[in-house]
Amino acid sequence: MNPISSGNTASAKKITSPIAIKVIMIDLDGTLLDTAEDLALSANLMLKDLGMPEQSTATIRSYIGKGIQKLVKRTLTGQLDAEPDAALFAKALPIYEQHYANNLSVNTRPYPGVVEGIQALQQAGYKLACITNKAEAFTIPLLHATGLFEKFEIVLSGDSLPKKKPDPMPLIHICKHFDAQPHEVLLIGDSLNDAIAARAAGCPVFCVPYGYNEGRDVYELDCDAIVETLLDASKLVKKVA
Repeated sequence: MNPISSGNTASAKKITSPIAIKVIMIDLDGTLLDTAEDLALSANLMLKDLGMPEQSTATIRSYIGKGIQKLVKRTLTGQLDAEPDAALFAKALPIYEQHYANNLSVNTRPYPGVVEGIQALQQAGYKLACITNKAEAFTIPLLHATGLFEKFEIVLSGDSLPKKKPDPMPLIHICKHFDAQPHEVLLIGDSLNDAIAARAAGCPVFCVPYGYNEGRDVYELDCDAIVETLLDASKLVKKVA
Protein backbone atom coordinates (compact mmCIF):
# COMPACT_ATOMS: atom_id res chain seq x y z
CA MET A 1 0.00 0.00 0.00
CA ASN A 2 1.30 3.44 -0.96
CA PRO A 3 1.79 5.46 2.25
CA ILE A 4 1.40 8.70 0.33
CA SER A 5 -2.13 9.98 -0.10
CA SER A 6 -3.13 11.44 -3.47
CA GLY A 7 -4.93 14.57 -4.56
CA ASN A 8 -4.28 18.21 -5.29
CA THR A 9 -5.57 19.93 -2.17
CA ALA A 10 -3.45 21.03 0.77
CA SER A 11 -5.13 18.52 3.08
CA ALA A 12 -4.33 15.67 0.69
CA LYS A 13 -0.57 16.17 0.84
CA LYS A 14 -0.13 14.20 4.03
CA ILE A 15 1.69 11.01 4.89
CA THR A 16 -0.70 8.38 6.23
CA SER A 17 2.17 6.42 7.77
CA PRO A 18 5.87 7.28 8.34
CA ILE A 19 8.21 6.42 5.47
CA ALA A 20 11.41 4.45 6.06
CA ILE A 21 14.47 6.67 5.59
CA LYS A 22 18.25 6.47 6.21
CA VAL A 23 19.43 9.88 5.02
CA ILE A 24 17.82 13.32 4.97
CA MET A 25 18.98 16.00 2.56
CA ILE A 26 17.89 19.58 3.29
CA ASP A 27 17.85 22.62 1.02
CA LEU A 28 19.35 25.87 2.31
CA ASP A 29 17.63 29.06 1.09
CA GLY A 30 13.94 29.01 1.95
CA THR A 31 14.11 25.73 3.86
CA LEU A 32 16.84 26.00 6.50
CA LEU A 33 17.48 29.73 6.38
CA ASP A 34 15.40 32.83 5.69
CA THR A 35 17.90 34.60 3.43
CA ALA A 36 15.50 36.82 1.49
CA GLU A 37 16.24 40.10 3.27
CA ASP A 38 19.99 39.83 2.76
CA LEU A 39 19.59 38.70 -0.85
CA ALA A 40 17.29 41.68 -1.44
CA LEU A 41 19.60 44.06 0.40
CA SER A 42 22.49 43.00 -1.81
CA ALA A 43 20.36 43.29 -4.95
CA ASN A 44 19.34 46.82 -4.08
CA LEU A 45 22.92 47.82 -3.31
CA MET A 46 23.83 46.47 -6.76
CA LEU A 47 21.00 48.43 -8.39
CA LYS A 48 22.13 51.58 -6.59
CA ASP A 49 25.69 51.12 -7.86
CA LEU A 50 24.31 50.68 -11.39
CA GLY A 51 22.14 53.79 -11.12
CA MET A 52 18.95 51.75 -11.39
CA PRO A 53 15.80 52.07 -9.20
CA GLU A 54 15.58 49.83 -6.12
CA GLN A 55 12.91 47.12 -5.80
CA SER A 56 10.87 45.89 -2.85
CA THR A 57 12.00 42.91 -0.80
CA ALA A 58 8.74 41.15 -1.74
CA THR A 59 9.50 41.54 -5.44
CA ILE A 60 13.08 40.32 -5.11
CA ARG A 61 11.86 37.44 -2.94
CA SER A 62 9.84 36.20 -5.93
CA TYR A 63 13.10 36.06 -7.94
CA ILE A 64 14.77 33.62 -5.51
CA GLY A 65 14.96 29.93 -6.34
CA LYS A 66 17.41 29.24 -9.13
CA GLY A 67 20.70 30.63 -7.88
CA ILE A 68 22.41 34.02 -7.77
CA GLN A 69 23.00 34.40 -11.51
CA LYS A 70 19.29 33.97 -12.17
CA LEU A 71 18.46 36.30 -9.27
CA VAL A 72 20.68 39.02 -10.75
CA LYS A 73 19.15 38.56 -14.22
CA ARG A 74 15.63 38.80 -12.82
CA THR A 75 16.51 41.86 -10.76
CA LEU A 76 17.94 43.59 -13.83
CA THR A 77 14.99 42.75 -16.10
CA GLY A 78 12.10 42.63 -13.65
CA GLN A 79 11.02 39.33 -15.23
CA LEU A 80 11.49 35.67 -14.32
CA ASP A 81 12.80 34.43 -17.66
CA ALA A 82 14.08 37.47 -19.58
CA GLU A 83 17.74 37.92 -20.48
CA PRO A 84 19.37 41.27 -19.62
CA ASP A 85 21.90 43.02 -21.82
CA ALA A 86 25.02 40.84 -21.73
CA ALA A 87 27.38 43.70 -20.90
CA LEU A 88 25.11 44.92 -18.11
CA PHE A 89 24.89 41.43 -16.61
CA ALA A 90 28.66 40.97 -16.81
CA LYS A 91 29.08 44.23 -14.90
CA ALA A 92 26.29 43.55 -12.40
CA LEU A 93 27.13 40.00 -11.30
CA PRO A 94 30.48 40.71 -9.56
CA ILE A 95 28.95 43.80 -7.94
CA TYR A 96 26.14 41.67 -6.53
CA GLU A 97 28.51 38.93 -5.36
CA GLN A 98 30.66 41.43 -3.49
CA HIS A 99 27.68 43.03 -1.77
CA TYR A 100 26.28 39.61 -0.83
CA ALA A 101 29.63 38.46 0.55
CA ASN A 102 29.60 41.56 2.76
CA ASN A 103 25.99 41.08 3.90
CA LEU A 104 25.59 37.30 4.13
CA SER A 105 24.16 37.13 7.62
CA VAL A 106 22.92 40.61 8.50
CA ASN A 107 19.29 39.47 8.75
CA THR A 108 19.53 35.76 7.83
CA ARG A 109 18.29 33.35 10.50
CA PRO A 110 17.09 29.73 10.69
CA TYR A 111 13.35 29.37 10.25
CA PRO A 112 11.23 28.38 13.29
CA GLY A 113 11.49 24.65 13.93
CA VAL A 114 14.74 24.22 12.01
CA VAL A 115 17.12 23.83 14.97
CA GLU A 116 14.61 21.69 16.88
CA GLY A 117 13.92 19.59 13.79
CA ILE A 118 17.60 18.95 13.12
CA GLN A 119 18.13 17.96 16.75
CA ALA A 120 15.23 15.51 16.56
CA LEU A 121 16.55 13.99 13.33
CA GLN A 122 20.07 13.66 14.74
CA GLN A 123 18.79 12.05 17.92
CA ALA A 124 16.86 9.55 15.81
CA GLY A 125 20.10 8.59 14.04
CA TYR A 126 19.57 9.98 10.54
CA LYS A 127 22.52 11.02 8.40
CA LEU A 128 22.10 14.66 7.36
CA ALA A 129 23.24 16.44 4.21
CA CYS A 130 22.75 19.98 2.96
CA ILE A 131 22.19 20.45 -0.77
CA THR A 132 21.97 23.97 -2.18
CA ASN A 133 22.43 25.78 -5.47
CA LYS A 134 24.20 28.60 -3.63
CA ALA A 135 27.92 28.84 -4.42
CA GLU A 136 30.27 27.32 -1.84
CA ALA A 137 31.88 30.72 -1.22
CA PHE A 138 28.57 31.83 0.31
CA THR A 139 27.22 28.50 1.58
CA ILE A 140 29.98 27.55 4.00
CA PRO A 141 30.34 30.97 5.71
CA LEU A 142 26.56 31.23 6.00
CA LEU A 143 26.21 27.80 7.62
CA HIS A 144 29.00 28.71 10.06
CA ALA A 145 27.45 32.11 10.84
CA THR A 146 24.09 30.52 11.68
CA GLY A 147 25.55 27.63 13.69
CA LEU A 148 24.38 24.92 11.32
CA PHE A 149 27.59 23.79 9.61
CA GLU A 150 28.47 21.11 12.15
CA LYS A 151 24.99 19.57 11.83
CA PHE A 152 25.73 18.10 8.40
CA GLU A 153 28.02 15.26 7.44
CA ILE A 154 28.28 16.61 3.91
CA VAL A 155 27.43 19.92 2.24
CA LEU A 156 26.96 20.15 -1.54
CA SER A 157 26.89 23.66 -2.95
CA GLY A 158 25.87 24.77 -6.42
CA ASP A 159 29.45 24.53 -7.68
CA SER A 160 30.49 21.34 -5.84
CA LEU A 161 29.58 19.12 -8.80
CA PRO A 162 29.27 19.63 -12.57
CA LYS A 163 25.48 19.87 -12.28
CA LYS A 164 23.06 21.22 -9.66
CA LYS A 165 19.34 21.00 -8.89
CA PRO A 166 16.99 20.45 -10.70
CA ASP A 167 19.45 17.93 -12.14
CA PRO A 168 19.46 14.79 -9.94
CA MET A 169 23.27 14.60 -9.82
CA PRO A 170 23.69 16.07 -6.29
CA LEU A 171 21.00 13.77 -4.88
CA ILE A 172 22.50 10.69 -6.53
CA HIS A 173 25.91 11.73 -5.17
CA ILE A 174 24.47 11.79 -1.64
CA CYS A 175 22.87 8.37 -2.10
CA LYS A 176 26.24 6.90 -3.16
CA HIS A 177 28.09 8.77 -0.39
CA PHE A 178 25.95 7.14 2.27
CA ASP A 179 25.55 3.81 0.42
CA ALA A 180 21.77 4.22 0.44
CA GLN A 181 19.07 3.50 -2.12
CA PRO A 182 17.24 6.58 -3.50
CA HIS A 183 13.95 5.59 -1.85
CA GLU A 184 15.77 5.64 1.52
CA VAL A 185 16.99 9.24 1.04
CA LEU A 186 14.53 12.07 1.66
CA LEU A 187 14.91 15.61 0.31
CA ILE A 188 13.28 18.48 2.20
CA GLY A 189 13.00 21.64 0.13
CA ASP A 190 10.81 24.56 -0.83
CA SER A 191 10.79 24.85 -4.59
CA LEU A 192 10.12 23.34 -8.00
CA ASN A 193 13.88 22.71 -8.34
CA ASP A 194 13.75 20.42 -5.30
CA ALA A 195 10.68 18.52 -6.46
CA ILE A 196 12.05 17.95 -9.97
CA ALA A 197 15.46 16.83 -8.70
CA ALA A 198 13.94 14.39 -6.19
CA ARG A 199 11.61 12.81 -8.73
CA ALA A 200 14.46 12.45 -11.24
CA ALA A 201 16.66 10.78 -8.62
CA GLY A 202 13.89 8.52 -7.31
CA CYS A 203 13.94 10.11 -3.87
CA PRO A 204 10.90 11.07 -1.76
CA VAL A 205 10.50 14.80 -1.20
CA PHE A 206 8.78 16.94 1.44
CA CYS A 207 8.22 20.64 0.86
CA VAL A 208 7.86 23.51 3.33
CA PRO A 209 5.26 26.23 2.62
CA TYR A 210 7.27 29.19 3.90
CA GLY A 211 10.14 29.27 1.40
CA TYR A 212 10.96 30.66 -2.03
CA ASN A 213 9.08 28.98 -4.86
CA GLU A 214 9.42 31.92 -7.25
CA GLY A 215 6.10 33.30 -6.07
CA ARG A 216 4.23 30.11 -6.91
CA ASP A 217 1.98 28.06 -4.62
CA VAL A 218 3.97 25.27 -2.98
CA TYR A 219 0.86 23.08 -2.98
CA GLU A 220 1.13 22.82 -6.76
CA LEU A 221 4.44 20.98 -6.46
CA ASP A 222 4.77 17.24 -7.03
CA CYS A 223 5.88 16.36 -3.51
CA ASP A 224 5.00 13.63 -1.04
CA ALA A 225 4.03 15.94 1.81
CA ILE A 226 3.83 19.57 2.80
CA VAL A 227 5.39 20.01 6.25
CA GLU A 228 4.98 23.19 8.28
CA THR A 229 8.43 22.83 9.89
CA LEU A 230 11.44 20.50 9.94
CA LEU A 231 10.23 19.35 13.33
CA ASP A 232 6.97 18.24 11.72
CA ALA A 233 8.98 16.45 9.04
CA SER A 234 10.81 14.46 11.71
CA LYS A 235 7.48 12.95 12.77
CA LEU A 236 6.72 11.63 9.28
CA VAL A 237 9.78 9.43 8.89
CA LYS A 238 11.09 6.31 10.58
CA LYS A 239 14.67 5.09 10.67
CA VAL A 240 15.55 2.22 8.38
CA ALA A 241 16.79 -0.65 10.52
